[in-house]
Amino acid sequence: GIEQALDDYEADEDLWVAILTGTGSVFCAGADLKEIASGNARSLSTSKGGFGGLVKRNREKPLLAAINGTAVAGGLELMLACDLAIAVDAAKFGLPEVKRSLVAGAGGLFRLPRAVGRSVAMELIMTGDTIGAKRACELGLINAVVEPEALMSEAKSLASRITANAPLAVQASRRIAERALVDGDDELWQQS
Repeated sequence: GIEQALDDYEADEDLWVAILTGTGSVFCAGADLKEIASGNARSLSTSKGGFGGLVKRNREKPLLAAINGTAVAGGLELMLACDLAIAVDAAKFGLPEVKRSLVAGAGGLFRLPRAVGRSVAMELIMTGDTIGAKRACELGLINAVVEPEALMSEAKSLASRITANAPLAVQASRRIAERALVDGDDELWQQS
């Protein structure tokens, strides 16, 4: 699964950027609700990475999400665990858990407000509504909106722009930027 792929990616010194995408017209619509209802929610997570083997994962290298369609519930939480995201114009984003009497439990409740601001995040979280790719881009949730046939070429182009830089500098800069919204200035000065 994703966790093993990330283990391999992090261990391979020749790989500097990875791209996570879905199949068909859905990036990820979250956890299987039948599994959750039957009490098997733990089977959807790993001890190292949490949901999907990713959302709690400590990483050193950049991870780009290429959103090929719907990214809701756990799918949005997987995307929020990535560093960058581009999406097709038909993509939808949201945390609809409240509409199913659930609480989003894979990081979306604290990562979404950091990504789009408190007011918009609270609206999406408490209504369970979704937004389209254009609005997601306007809010800074994703980096770009592309046509479906251009998704992977644009993702690879963005990855190439990252790999044009020194890998250790990219990794160190990523690590500090990731902490910028949770650490105070004193802690951040110590890391830089």
